[in-house]
Amino acid sequence: MAGKRASPKAKSGNVFGRARKPAKMFRAGLYARVSTNDQQTLAMQNRAMREYVARRGWMIALQVREVNSGAAKREARERLLEAARRREIDLVLVWRLDRWGRSVTDRLATPQELEHLGVGFVSLTEALDLTTPAGRAMAGRLAIFAEFEREILRERTRAGLAQARLNGKRLGRPETAALQAAEIRKLRHAGVSKSEIARRLKIGRTSVRRILAQPFFHEK
Repeated sequence: MAGKRASPKAKSGNVFGRARKPAKMFRAGLYARVSTNDQQTLAMQNRAMREYVARRGWMIALQVREVNSGAAKREARERLLEAARRREIDLVLVWRLDRWGRSVTDRLATPQELEHLGVGFVSLTEALDLTTPAGRAMAGRLAIFAEFEREILRERTRAGLAQARLNGKRLGRPETAALQAAEIRKLRHAGVSKSEIARRLKIGRTSVRRILAQPFFHEK
């Protein structure tokens, strides 16, 4: 008599007698940015990021977007970073690195802060995922380029200052009040108050007092 075929058992949710922990669903914060003159890619950025989140099985906890020039203050990005600091999101997702920051240094400084907070950073176009060992290794290589960029900027600044000195240019803030010293003394001699002199000449009252305190001028 043939032995009875064992009926297949349903898969247990236990591992070695312990309940299997459900996989954590990451809370993603999405950041999209376009320049004032190039707004047509905004919908494309949002669509690509939302599709990527769906494929990874994450949930969108926060989504922000900005339309501004590169030099403008990025208030939406700061709002996203504040959410990360409060641990309201587990990772930040951007469409491309140049959407996140203006320079290599800027693009790396905030992801490094996020890493210290235990918050991941993913750039979709470059396939840069700082939640993985490979992504963190790539970030280390980018940090080398960031330091190289900073050194180039420092060298250019030093070269520019040296050239300006050779050309006889005076460096530093212009001596606005000193150029108007004669007018300051003239007005004061006419009985005009120090605060009124500062208002008329559009300079600080401290500058007026400093000019008048010089040894060659004595108030009556």
